[in-house]
Amino acid sequence: MAGSAHATLAGLRRERRPGDPAARVRGPWATAPLAAVAAAYTLAQLLLVRPGMGLGWDETVYVSQVSGHVPAAFFSAPRARGVSLLVAPIASWSSSTALLRTYLAVLSGLALYVSLRAWRRLFPVRVLALAGALFASLWVTLFYGPQAMPNLWVAMGALTAVACFLRARADRGDRAALWGLAASATLMAWMRPTDAVWVTLPLLALGLARRHWRALCVLLAGLAAGAAEWVIEAYVSYGGLGRRLSAGSDIQGGLGWHFAVPDQLRSLGGRALCRPCTGALPHPLILLWWFVLPPLALLGLAVAVRVRRRAATVTALACAATAAFPYLFLIGYAAPRFLLPAYALLALPVADALLHLATTPRGPWRRVAVALVCVGLAGHLAVQLAVLARTVDGATTSHRDWSRTADRLHRLGVRPPCLLTGRQAIPIAFYTGCASAATFGHNANSSVAVIARTARRMPVAVLVPEGSRPPAYARHWPVSRIDDVLLYHAVPPARNTRAASRTPAAATDPGGPDAGRRG
Repeated sequence: MAGSAHATLAGLRRERRPGDPAARVRGPWATAPLAAVAAAYTLAQLLLVRPGMGLGWDETVYVSQVSGHVPAAFFSAPRARGVSLLVAPIASWSSSTALLRTYLAVLSGLALYVSLRAWRRLFPVRVLALAGALFASLWVTLFYGPQAMPNLWVAMGALTAVACFLRARADRGDRAALWGLAASATLMAWMRPTDAVWVTLPLLALGLARRHWRALCVLLAGLAAGAAEWVIEAYVSYGGLGRRLSAGSDIQGGLGWHFAVPDQLRSLGGRALCRPCTGALPHPLILLWWFVLPPLALLGLAVAVRVRRRAATVTALACAATAAFPYLFLIGYAAPRFLLPAYALLALPVADALLHLATTPRGPWRRVAVALVCVGLAGHLAVQLAVLARTVDGATTSHRDWSRTADRLHRLGVRPPCLLTGRQAIPIAFYTGCASAATFGHNANSSVAVIARTARRMPVAVLVPEGSRPPAYARHWPVSRIDDVLLYHAVPPARNTRAASRTPAAATDPGGPDAGRRG
């Protein structure tokens, strides 16, 4: 009995020892800082990323697959259906963008909490809370939190999978870690199968090298479960897995060495997609945090070696490196969201490094160190929020332009069921309630003959940039202008009569200021 009591006291002392990887804070408030960070993340999304901003191009593709209000857009080879299934509980019955964004904001906040909590046995809670705050405060994390896009969910899955793999490797009886590993691997592959493979390469190598067969099998099973639908669809709709991978590679610029670091730097100023990635680099203050990441991550590794967290930190760094590698060196364009999984994993050693810098000095130097770290973080946050505001404004403006074009098409009689083709046909078709078609390019899913035939039985519009010629079948159609786009439209007589009865005369007057005819 005395020996048992002594062992219990020793265990409690070990759990309370600062910096001990096995330390656990007991009680209902153990993870309160993590919950606070996750709640702040959700609140910031709702306040800063306008819920009524409208859907972006890629979002319209994902949402249309499950929407009960618009036809499904063409689904190209690289895409996976995880996002469509994620938004289905809302998009299948409601067309409200605000409701969808609120749902995703809450869901992403919960995902951040779960992801951070998975690391609780591997890092102190204060490190996890700071890591979560650093990741959540990036403009790209805030911007994509409430969006129907896959990259943030790959990041959440990556953060959880690495922690659960390490826990399952250290404790064979940790069944929760095995379930978490299976679920997070499934989530990643469900969202983007190729990204899931890149993220987990170090875990697969570690499992093979150290013969952690149980964790390795669970990881492989999770990846297989998440990618199963994508693989099956490859054979059903794309001519096989090899052809789908090849088509996806072609759409993404082909596989081959391409130094895309400058492209990623250009995208940090708020460019959602940098393709082609030209122009000047953003202001140095916007880029500063990106160059500070590597030295802070290395300092975090040094701290981990000193406090015996080396395995967790090295694994997180290795998975961050493999997650970022294809987007930095293999793809000929850039988008800041591509690196979200790497940022999520890098946040852990960076937070460890910052806390070390703030707490290691003694005496008056500690106050100086704390002040410098706080000033640096405040400046970083100010820059991120400024970029976020500019990015939200730009996205809102472009989405409103699509909505204005849709309103004009409605006034011209192009109403569902209808078909759109031409410039930005996919998102504008979503806003209009039409199907979309393309006869060339990565989204080709129809032919000239089919579109011309469709125009005889339902409204069809061709969106042509000013200065370009329309397709031959549309050259005799009435044309209307909105901004720098010409809307060639054909409305069958019966539909045209119904539309005219509901539309003001100015909107249909062929002699109006927006009317014209191209021969």
